Amino acid sequence: MTLEEQIKNCMRADFFRLSRKLHQLNKESDTKQRAALQKSIEKSVQQRTLRKQSIPDLNYPEELPVSSRNEIAQAIKKNQVVLLCGETGSGKTTQLPKICLELGRGIDGTIGHTQPRRLAARAVANRIAEETKTELGTVVGFHTRFQKKLGAHNLIKVMTDGILLTEIQQDRWLNRYDTLIIDEAHERSLNIDFLLGYLKQLLTRRADLKLIITSATIDAQRIAEHFDNAPVLEVSGRTWPIELLYRPLTGDDQQETLDINQAIEAAVEELQAEGRGDVLVFLPGEREIHEASHALRHLREHMDILPLYARLPPKDQQRIFHAGGRTRVILSTNVAETSLTVPGIRYVIDTGLARISRYSWRTKIQRLPTEKISQASANQRSGRCGRTGPGVCIRLYDEEDFNLRTEFTDPEILRTNLASVILQMAGLKLGSIDQFPFIDSPDPRLVRDGYRLLSELQATDNQHNLTAIGRQLVRLPIDPRLGRMLLAAQKTNAVAEVLIITTALAVQDPRDRPREKQQAADEKHAKFTDKQSDFIVLLNLWNYLEERNEALTKSAMRRLCSKEFISARRWFEWHDTHRQVKLALQKINISLNSKAADYAAIHRALMSGLLDYIGLKEDKQCYEGSRNRKFYIFPGSELRKKPPKWIMAAEITETSRLYARNVAHIQPEWIEQLGAHLLKHHLSEPHWQRRAARVSGYEKLTLYGLVINPQRRVNYAQKEPVVAREIFIRHALVYGEYTSKQAVIVENRKQIENIEALEARTRRRDILIDEQALFDFYDHLLPEDIHSGAAFESWYKKLKDPQILQLDNEQLTRDQLPDVSSDAYPKTWEQQGLRLPLEYHFDPGTDEDGITLKIPLAVLPQIDSQHCDWLVPAVLEEKILALIKGLPKALRKNFVPAPDFTRAIREKITLYDGVLFKTLSTLLHSMTGVQVPTNAWGTRLPDHLKMRFEVFDKNNKTLATGRDLEQLRQQLKGQVKKQKPAPLLQSFEREALTQWDFGEIPEYLECDESGYSIRRYPALTVEKDQLVLHLFDTEQEARLHMPVGLRQLLKMQLKQEIRALDKNLSDMARHCLLFSTLAPCQTLKNDLLDAALQNTFLNKQPWPRNREDFQQLIDSNRSALLANAETLYQHLGEILPLFREIQKQLKGSLPLNRIEAAADIKTQLERLIFPGFLLATSLNALKEIPRYLKAIQLRLDKLDQSPDKDRMRRMQVEPLAKRILDLDLQTLTASTKLQTYRWLLEELRVSVFAQELGAKGKVSVKRLDKLWKSFQT
Repeated sequence: MTLEEQIKNCMRADFFRLSRKLHQLNKESDTKQRAALQKSIEKSVQQRTLRKQSIPDLNYPEELPVSSRNEIAQAIKKNQVVLLCGETGSGKTTQLPKICLELGRGIDGTIGHTQPRRLAARAVANRIAEETKTELGTVVGFHTRFQKKLGAHNLIKVMTDGILLTEIQQDRWLNRYDTLIIDEAHERSLNIDFLLGYLKQLLTRRADLKLIITSATIDAQRIAEHFDNAPVLEVSGRTWPIELLYRPLTGDDQQETLDINQAIEAAVEELQAEGRGDVLVFLPGEREIHEASHALRHLREHMDILPLYARLPPKDQQRIFHAGGRTRVILSTNVAETSLTVPGIRYVIDTGLARISRYSWRTKIQRLPTEKISQASANQRSGRCGRTGPGVCIRLYDEEDFNLRTEFTDPEILRTNLASVILQMAGLKLGSIDQFPFIDSPDPRLVRDGYRLLSELQATDNQHNLTAIGRQLVRLPIDPRLGRMLLAAQKTNAVAEVLIITTALAVQDPRDRPREKQQAADEKHAKFTDKQSDFIVLLNLWNYLEERNEALTKSAMRRLCSKEFISARRWFEWHDTHRQVKLALQKINISLNSKAADYAAIHRALMSGLLDYIGLKEDKQCYEGSRNRKFYIFPGSELRKKPPKWIMAAEITETSRLYARNVAHIQPEWIEQLGAHLLKHHLSEPHWQRRAARVSGYEKLTLYGLVINPQRRVNYAQKEPVVAREIFIRHALVYGEYTSKQAVIVENRKQIENIEALEARTRRRDILIDEQALFDFYDHLLPEDIHSGAAFESWYKKLKDPQILQLDNEQLTRDQLPDVSSDAYPKTWEQQGLRLPLEYHFDPGTDEDGITLKIPLAVLPQIDSQHCDWLVPAVLEEKILALIKGLPKALRKNFVPAPDFTRAIREKITLYDGVLFKTLSTLLHSMTGVQVPTNAWGTRLPDHLKMRFEVFDKNNKTLATGRDLEQLRQQLKGQVKKQKPAPLLQSFEREALTQWDFGEIPEYLECDESGYSIRRYPALTVEKDQLVLHLFDTEQEARLHMPVGLRQLLKMQLKQEIRALDKNLSDMARHCLLFSTLAPCQTLKNDLLDAALQNTFLNKQPWPRNREDFQQLIDSNRSALLANAETLYQHLGEILPLFREIQKQLKGSLPLNRIEAAADIKTQLERLIFPGFLLATSLNALKEIPRYLKAIQLRLDKLDQSPDKDRMRRMQVEPLAKRILDLDLQTLTASTKLQTYRWLLEELRVSVFAQELGAKGKVSVKRLDKLWKSFQT
């Protein structure tokens, strides 16, 4: 027999490989290779023969209802694709492989049999092996992700659909199989839909391949159409009737609504009344199972309440397979809905709810909402009973609700992220997902979102082609996100740690936390906790378990896990996954790091796969995530106790609220580096940086809407070169905000500044050409790539004609320059030797508009605000006009037309002579006879016609600005006091003086402070009871303090005379008694002595300024001291008794007709008699005070008889008295005019209230009013 004939009897898996080899050898004459081929063919033929011989005796259990085996066998024989629809209990899962064996399938290739779950795959393999009476692993083998038992001659291979998908990557044609059975297709998982689509394409190339699709309930017509109208066989599966009862939570009367647990309890009791039997209750999730178990706890006396869910430990799961004994109530999720058959179930209670995973393409979140199940799922659930006898299913909803439900559950492909499928298809080169023959075409939005995730992971480019990263991800048997972390870990040198963490995330959490032992479990797990990262917890857990795994046997390890509340099964799954992924990494040349990685290296690698699961803390517990998501750290995390500002999460899922699970503290800088390809850059605020000589801006970085960096400075030219160039020209060259090394630019700037200064002085904006003309000049000459100082300098150095940028006055001005003298617009302001700079600004509406006087802090107290009112000569006429126009209308109408009066005043006025407002009032009065009070001026003056003050320190730092000089002085009073005077001034001042031993006291001292020549005014004064020589800021202050100091020095020099004075004034005690209501006796004595010294030595000026003049003053007047003191003493003898009598008259409760008059008299007395009144009152006025007091007495005498007359008289005097009522004593005594007015006012009181005493001189209300108005002008 030729090789061509022999090869036809080879195994299908070998046929194509050996055929290609034979075809190649037919072209060559290599005897050695031909002999080797002969051996390979014989081996394959022998293997096929052995397989044929190993087919066991086949028999079919009679209790299973697949009675139409011949019909099924004929359909398989005649058709490439067969659809088998059978309800639960039909036996299709276990009997189909045997039917195929009976047809001769499984000899040329293996019969592949897929299951959606690992548990079901092993259970089915065991069952078939039992029925064929063979050992598991010989004829029948199984293969799941973590377990396999296969032999060299397996005829049937039961596996999960995920395993078959993995095999496609190595065997595109699936040559090892001659038959494939896709079981439980009704589940429409992503793997099943992908397999059905792939097989649809493959069948056209594999005519020998048989495909059998089975389902409990399936939309047969759609599947049939998908496979070119393949035949559909219906298999009856239920041999016992099932009664359906509807028990909605709300009764027919709508009066009472049960909660779900009450309804379950009622249903259990109702079913048990039907007869004893096990009950299967379908609930949405673990939480609901635990709540129901608690609600049914009172039934435990005669029933077993058993939970069933995927995360349940295996030993607890096994309890449900042991029927018999006590009645069981099994509380299960939809895990018991299809492939996992619970034996002995007679009753089913269906809540009609399930947690169904749904991915939102809009929020990018995998949600797990509780939803109503479909009709198909409800029928599946009811089918769980009635397998061994008549069954009853109670649905906890009404029949109308059932009829309104969707017919089938949405396939997974319509509700999950498709990134993994897209990646696999790209790896297998299956073309676009849009063209792939899925039964249900995926939502285009989910497809786009899948590509988005792959792009985020840098697995695909903009054309959806695989990148180098993508090609590596295809070869890793793990979710693309987790695979991306592993690839990133290679760069951060953290592969070992990240491998542990990613494989932990790929399997179920191995930590158990039984509801009844939560505290004990938490205590055991506490040793693994980490305050910064839940991922480190997984790493700690691995290290702990792996260390013990190496030392313990498998059974000992299981015991340890049980003790530590760790699922041994899930730990071994984790361990196996770690091994598988580690081998896959080795195949793509990624090795584990030997040196331990630090926190940053681990978490930077993890972040590469979790860039859209990042959160910024918004408040105490809530985080803001990408796409405007608000989420919370899952309660089980250690980080929830002290939430960090930035976190990333392994997943964000929606249950009762949006939770982030497996979170870790991160640094936002990592996001900028790792997510650079995803960040959105929002440019703002381009601005010129003078020091750096470039255009900068701010960039806000966002990741899917989450602000990663709110403001980062960037070189704007790199982002927007055109805008940067325009800003450079305007700011650097037009505005002159650039210090160039080139003389032509410096000269241009100088000329522009001169013209701008001229405009500011003249308050015009029509001299310098506009900014745009200047911009156009530079814009025309500069190349497009000049947008910084460095670029400009480099370009300018290469110019052949450096003067190309030169500007002259003719180019810079619109017209001929105006002639402006420096006298009209001085650059400095002068006052008593001070020369301070003036600045001119023409910028209406801004704080700087007008003329600014720049004042050093040290000089601030010396500036005369009234001198500043004059401004500068060129502006004075405008200010006078504005002042006239700003007068009240009653006054303003007298000076029309105002411009004519302004010119007339300007011609007559002498600049800086006196007070401006008083000068204006005087000139207008002389011109019109109209008196303008000084307080009427300046009420509506524009800011630019008021001097602006800018105070700066010795470092030239501006401390304060404003147009109110007194307010600035108050504001900076504290800082002025802290100023250290110049050394010259410090050496001049003296303390604790006892005699004149300090030389002459000059009128002022001049010294340099802060670069200015400043005057200080020396004077003697008393500070803290010590005589000191002090320097004052103003001449006025010095004049006020000098007599105080001189009197103190006189006291020190005239001690003998003062002692004699005390003896001569022996009756002083009587006077002190009369004065005691105002002050102690010593105060009166001191006042008398001060007044005597003042009247004797200091009434005449100038005061002595050197020792000789002071001594001469003493010698010339010493003899008059006693006489002057006695005169004062005599005046006291007249004044104080009268004062005391008046006090008595005003004391106590006063009748109503005296209250107002008494208040007026008290005010008058306070101005006449007070502590220090002897010193404050001249001798001439002092001798008149007794008459004033007698006038008060007469007024009081008349008050009771004619209070109305007193009121009328008081109304005449009160307005005149109010004018000086608020003036302090210092102000009153310092002004001769005010003193005159004050004493005339006292004479008026005598004239009005005690005419019989006679007033001195002519006095009247009219005369005093006229006198006051003369002061105002």
